[in-house]
This record gives sequence, C-alpha cells and structure tokens, in this order.
Amino acid sequence: MTEKILLIDDEEDFLAVMSERMKARNMEVSTASSAKEGLEKADSGNYDAVILDLMMPEMDGIETLKRLKEKNPDLEVILLTGHATIKQGVEAMKLGALDLLEKPADINSLTDKIHAAQAKKMLIVEKKNEEMIKKIMATKGW
Repeated sequence: MTEKILLIDDEEDFLAVMSERMKARNMEVSTASSAKEGLEKADSGNYDAVILDLMMPEMDGIETLKRLKEKNPDLEVILLTGHATIKQGVEAMKLGALDLLEKPADINSLTDKIHAAQAKKMLIVEKKNEEMIKKIMATKGW
C-alpha cells in the first residue's frame, strides 16, 4: 500500500530532494513550503504522515504540530530539524509527535518511521470502524 505523505518545509531545495527520494520509494508526496500552506493541505487531504520542519519563519514546527493535532489528533507527525534541542524534542513528543529526527535525515530511518506511522493509522481506522459497527448493531436491534 502506498503511503500518502505531506512534507512541510520552508527550504524549497530540501522539499524537492526529499520529495523525489520519497517518490522513488513509491510514496505519494504532497509538499508545502510554509506552515500555513501545510495546514491547508492537511485539512483537505488524508495523509498517513506529515513530515514537518521544526524551524520555519512564519510559524515554527511546534505551533504547527499543535494546530495539526487540534484538528486531527490521530494524524502522525514526524518533525525534522537541523537545530534540535532536548527541550523541543520533549515538547514535541508531549504534543503527540511520532518522532523528532535531525537533518539531514537518513532516508531509510525516515522511511521506517513513515511505515510505522501508516501502520498506526491503519490500526486507528480499524478500531474506529469496529466501534462504529458495534454502535450500529446495538442501535438497530438486528
């Protein structure tokens, strides 16, 4: 199954390179060059994971993560940074980030994280479907 990824980073060259590397691994990739654009795309798409830069000019990755999780608590977000601090990493994990990786990210490690995010999303969807079926069965009285 092809993973559907949203890549948010203010560095255009990084977006182009990472997008191509992910596509070469049979992933469907959408890109956004700002947090605002990324939030808009996240609202309109059903992504398996969001790869999010921690340091962006208009809105940092932590604030973007908060907003993504407010709208979709089940969304899997992996933060990337070239300037990681332990404090930021801890805060990101508390806010629900799947992981925080340093740039340049090892593509194999990132791919493994994306596969884990997709598997986790599939479990969440399956659980929600089971709950919905139980609710329907209980209310219909068949």
